[in-house]
Amino acid sequence: MGCISNLFSETSGDLARTDPELVQLFERFAFGDARAESGLDEKTRYLVLLPALIACQSVTVYKAMLSDALDAGMTPVEAKEISYHAIAYVGMAKAYDYIVAANEVFAERGIELPLAGQATTDAETRFDEGLAVQRGIFGPAIDAAYESAPADQLHIQRFLSANCFGDYYTRGGLDVAERELVTFALILALGGCEPQLTGHARGNLAVGNGRSVLVGAVTELVPFVGYPRSLNALRCITEATSE
Repeated sequence: MGCISNLFSETSGDLARTDPELVQLFERFAFGDARAESGLDEKTRYLVLLPALIACQSVTVYKAMLSDALDAGMTPVEAKEISYHAIAYVGMAKAYDYIVAANEVFAERGIELPLAGQATTDAETRFDEGLAVQRGIFGPAIDAAYESAPADQLHIQRFLSANCFGDYYTRGGLDVAERELVTFALILALGGCEPQLTGHARGNLAVGNGRSVLVGAVTELVPFVGYPRSLNALRCITEATSE
């Protein structure tokens, strides 16, 4: 077994008693094989695991992995920012329960809420600041997207700039490179969004998350999201890195 995790503790279920062989084989794979091969440091490991679990809609596993992340040194602000950031990619309908779940874990640990605010933009600055972040990651592709958008869809491009990037990417707690990796993990775990996943593989490369980091993220996530989505993600990484 690679490490001790909260996943199969008494607070996360009773599988260690009812399904001991499953616990043994999963822990050997997830916390042994995959962890050893991913090459990710502790913080980066949870930067991909926590958002992927939100996208997978696995609240029990999320709470256990959040406990692991806090035990490993992730700050409450970092963890909270992952759940906020997820809203832009999975929607509030899927993210809401994970914000509540994080609050429950924080309360159990005596972490006082609300945490320190992390917003750096307001209603007047969010569009310009978000557009600047977009251009910094994706370059001329952003201007091309505005120029090619049909008139009745142009507001969606503005939403992306002001909301997705202006409201979330500009927040403190996580830097742009970390947020772009969180985005990659979210889209990977959602599945069926391979064009966007390839685009954000390119975005990760642009902000310094190289191929080894992206492949490491997929490696870490295989036990939790399964092989089909993981293999699709590897294809997207290959496409992005071969250009």
